[in-house]
Amino acid sequence: MPETTSRESIVFLDRGSLRANLRSPAFSHDWRDYDSTGPSDVVDRLSDATIAIVNKVRLTKEILDRLPKLRLVAVAATGTDVIDVGFCAERNIAVTNVRGYAVHSLPEHVFAMILALRRSLNFHRMTVDEGRWSSSEHFCVFSQSMHDLAGSTLGLIGFGALGRSVAALGLAFGMRVMAFDHYQIADANVVRASLDDVLCKSDVVSLHLPLTPATRNMIGEARLKQMKASAILINTARGGLVDEQALADALVAGTIAGAGIDVLSVEPPPPDNPLVMLKSPNLILTPHMAWASNEAMQTLADQLIDNIEGFVAGKPVKLVVPTSAASA
Repeated sequence: MPETTSRESIVFLDRGSLRANLRSPAFSHDWRDYDSTGPSDVVDRLSDATIAIVNKVRLTKEILDRLPKLRLVAVAATGTDVIDVGFCAERNIAVTNVRGYAVHSLPEHVFAMILALRRSLNFHRMTVDEGRWSSSEHFCVFSQSMHDLAGSTLGLIGFGALGRSVAALGLAFGMRVMAFDHYQIADANVVRASLDDVLCKSDVVSLHLPLTPATRNMIGEARLKQMKASAILINTARGGLVDEQALADALVAGTIAGAGIDVLSVEPPPPDNPLVMLKSPNLILTPHMAWASNEAMQTLADQLIDNIEGFVAGKPVKLVVPTSAASA
C-alpha cells in the first residue's frame, strides 16, 4: 500500500467509549470526534472520511457502500463483529483492531469476581448491613460458607492471550487449571480437557471465547446443569455466549453457586434483562468494564494510533481479514 500524500480525514464515531489520551497522528490530517453516533447519522458523519475509528458503532455493507472515500476502519477494540469485514475486503477498505491491551485488566477483574464469590463477600456485607454482626453472641457470624482458591479447579473455555493470563493468576493462587480450546495448549501446568470435563470438574468456569454463530448461547440450561452445584461461572468475554434467562434460573434454583458477569447480549441492557432484574448476592454484574483499567485504556489508545500511522505510512499492522480468507 503506497504512502499517501493527501490530507487524511479521520472521524471517531464513539469517542465517549474510550477515556484515554489520544496522541495526534504524525501526518497531515483533520480529526473530528463524536461522543456517540446513532445508526441514522453514520453515513453523514463519515461522508468525507478516509479513516473511520469505531468501537461499537456498526458498519454494515449498506453503510460502507455509501462511503466511497473510506480507506481504513480502525477498530478501537479487539472484536470486529460490528464490521462487515468481508465487504471491506471487496472494497479494498483496510480494517485494523487492537490486541493484548487488557491482559492485566481483564484477568484481574476475573479474579476480583472469583474471590468475591468464593469468599461470599456480598453475603457477609449483608450480614453487617442487617445488623446481625452487632447482635451476634460471637465475634464472627457464619452467614455463608466460603471456599479457598488453593486446591480448587479453574476451568477455562478458550485459551487465547486472556485465557493464558487468567491461567497464570490461577496457578499463582495454587489452583489446578484445565482448559478447553480447539488449538494446542502449550503450557505444561495447564491440563487440556474436553468441554464436558471443564464443565463437570471445575469449581470455577471462566469464558474466554469470541462470539460466533457456533458459540452463541453455548452456556445454556443443559451445560449449566453439568456444572457442580458449588461452582461459579465467570463471563468477561461476550454476552451472547450465555443464555441469560437460563443463568438467572440456575442461580435462583441453586443449580450453580454463583456467577460473575461483565457482558450481556444487548448493551446497554434493557431494564427487563433477566440478570439485571435478579437482585441476588450470588450474582455480581458489572457494566462491561473488565477491560477498562486506566492503564489498559491508554495502551489501547496508543495502539490505535500506531495502527493508523502504520496504515498511512504504507506499513499496516494488526490487519483483520475475513474468516474465510484467514482459514484459506
